[in-house]
Amino acid sequence: MNRETEKDHRQDAKAPRKDLSREEELLAASIVDAAVKVHSTLGPGLLERIYEICLIHELTKRGHKVESQVAVPINYDGIQLEAGLRLDLVVDGLAVLELKSVDHTLPVHEAQLITYLKLSGVRLGFLLNFNVALMKDGITRRILQRNREGTTTNLGEP
Repeated sequence: MNRETEKDHRQDAKAPRKDLSREEELLAASIVDAAVKVHSTLGPGLLERIYEICLIHELTKRGHKVESQVAVPINYDGIQLEAGLRLDLVVDGLAVLELKSVDHTLPVHEAQLITYLKLSGVRLGFLLNFNVALMKDGITRRILQRNREGTTTNLGEP
């Protein structure tokens, strides 16, 4: 690959690749900004619930509808299970936020977020780990892709 092609490839990797609506993109930016503000104010090392309460407050101040600890039933083989599955936050019905305050997020945390997106039917998700020195290092964004029929399929960005 020559330098010009390599440069174009890198730029394409950074460009939005997903089919998010403008509303979803604006919401994503607002969520990231709110998480950074909460983290810069409080710093790392607190309990997850503290960050959750403050993030709810920050997002609500910005005009978003935030639901906390949202119950999601699991449909399996024709039966609906009320298994106690709860999403940390759902913002404007368009984004699922899974909050953590751990030394390191693990692949299972990301898998958990993807499963929550699939079960809830929401496409945009964030794994936010507040126990980091810089909040940008604690943000993982995932998007479920729409297939040609308009239903969601695979996960989005790495």
